[in-house]
Amino acid sequence: MDGAGLSQRERAILAGIEEHLRADALLDRRLRTMRPGLSFTEARGVLRGRLLAVGTGLGAAVTAVLLVMAASSSSPALIWAFAATWVVTLTGLGLLVCRWSRGLAAGHQEPDRPDGGKD
Repeated sequence: MDGAGLSQRERAILAGIEEHLRADALLDRRLRTMRPGLSFTEARGVLRGRLLAVGTGLGAAVTAVLLVMAASSSSPALIWAFAATWVVTLTGLGLLVCRWSRGLAAGHQEPDRPDGGKD
């Protein structure tokens, strides 16, 4: 044997295993409907999007607290802290809106008509 093929005994064992696996209806259905999972880069993109949303939400909460504290005390340090967190929060909100609008634009693209005409 040159190492490329299976012996008769190995083929019989493999056929028995395959027959046993085909008898499991749940496994068969799961294998037929199986979709590939998220790749590392897709998972990283999802995580980054969620981190941006959570960070923006926390920034908004901190900004609101600093606004109340700065208004009640008129402290220059609190006013500057409020201004800095407000700018960071607005930047995060702008990024989220851009990402959201790109997703909407990608979802609403109409396919090309075969006749090339317009309505």
